[in-house]
Parts: sequence; structure tokens; C-alpha cells
Amino acid sequence: MPTPSNRSLERGIEILRAFRPGSTLLGNGELAERTGLAPATVSRLTQTLVGAGLLEHDRPARAYRLAAPVLSFAHAMRTGSTVLQVAAPRMRALAEKLRINVGLAVADRSEMLYLESIRYNKKASLRSVVSGQRVPIELTSLGRAWLATAPPSRRAELTKEFEARRSDWPRLRREIDKAIESVRRRGWCAASWQPEIVALAMPLALPNERVHVLNASLSTSEPANEVALELGAPLLALGEQITREFIARGGSLA
Repeated sequence: MPTPSNRSLERGIEILRAFRPGSTLLGNGELAERTGLAPATVSRLTQTLVGAGLLEHDRPARAYRLAAPVLSFAHAMRTGSTVLQVAAPRMRALAEKLRINVGLAVADRSEMLYLESIRYNKKASLRSVVSGQRVPIELTSLGRAWLATAPPSRRAELTKEFEARRSDWPRLRREIDKAIESVRRRGWCAASWQPEIVALAMPLALPNERVHVLNASLSTSEPANEVALELGAPLLALGEQITREFIARGGSLA
């Protein structure tokens, strides 16, 4: 059972998680609504986080924003990741060669979180995808490829969550089932959840690491199935190359 100090830490982290792009300035009331915490608890925690230098208080707005030191956590994570050190240059080489977008992500709750995003395609909405950005698991090739590797219990939990919030769940469920089967049969799955955009993804099972997912995407008017088949082999080759190099390094920093 969590101790009071552990619960305070968990709640403080939930406060920090509440900040997203487009929601950069939040008052105590908004934070209470987003986290489900009591207003008095939120007030106490925001004061503590301001004192720790992780939040800044905007007095005129009577609200809070993330403080600059938070950025150092992401920098430390990125520079200390052997996966990124191995994957990033190889992802960039493929993106430059084929003029496509290549990304690497992990699952975080019900979303996929980009660790790296290299953009070479012309579509503006695709070029804006950056490290740290989140996309929904149920809609994307990234998320569906990850679901193919998720423990059955976790997949069942997420399925209930998706069903509760998606009015089009029966259709999405069929697409997800098809994607999972594609990963098991071909090693990758495809999704086109935005017009004229084709995206493929494959799970990476690296030793002593959580499951990472690679994806490749581009904007095209060509038939999605044909584009997917063309991108499948290069994506699989990239995944194999990253896996070999990661194992050669022993899964640790050189």
C-alpha cells in the first residue's frame, strides 16, 4: 500500500502530466478537474512544485505553467538512451533516402509518445510531429503495432477504455484486430487515419528494453495498399538494423 509520501509524489506527477500543448497555463480549478484531485490537494501540490522550481506561478492569470527545469529531464532522457543513439542516425538515413517521415515511439497510458521524429515529407501536418508529441493508440499504426505486443490483460484494459470513449468503436475494433493480425503475419501494420496519409509501424523487441515502435509515413494520392507494400520492406530492414546494432552494443552506452 502506498505511503502518504508516495501518494503525494504520485499526485504531484499527475499535476505535471496535466500540462499539454495548448494547455500551457492552468489554474488550480482546471488542474483539479484534469487530475480528479481535491482542490485543496491541488493547491498544496502546486505550491510545492513552484518551490521545487518545476512550476511557475503567473500571478495576473492566477495560473501555473511548467518551468524551464522540466526540459532538462527530457534532455537527460534523450542523451542517455542507447536506443535513440542507435536508432536516430539510421532513421534519418532512411528518411532522407526515401523522402519520408520516420518516427520512434513508446506507449504511455492510452497514447503513443514520440521519442524521435524525422520529417522529410511535404505534408505540413506531418512535418509538425516532434519528439514528445502524443498520438492515440487506437487510431494510429504506432498504437496498433504496439497493441500486437501488449500483454492480454493490458490490451483488455485499453479495449474497455476505447469502447467507452469512441462512438465508432465497432469499426475501430475491426481495424485493430486486422492490424494485430498483420503484425503477426508480416511484422508491420498500416493505418490511414488522416486523408491521403499512409503510415506503417512495426514493434521493436530490444533486449532489456520496453517495446518501442518504429513507423514510416508519407502523404500520397497513390493507393494506400500499394504504398504500404512498398514501405514494408524498408521499414522491416530498418528495424532489423537497429536491433542488430543495439545487441552489438550490449544494450548499454559505449
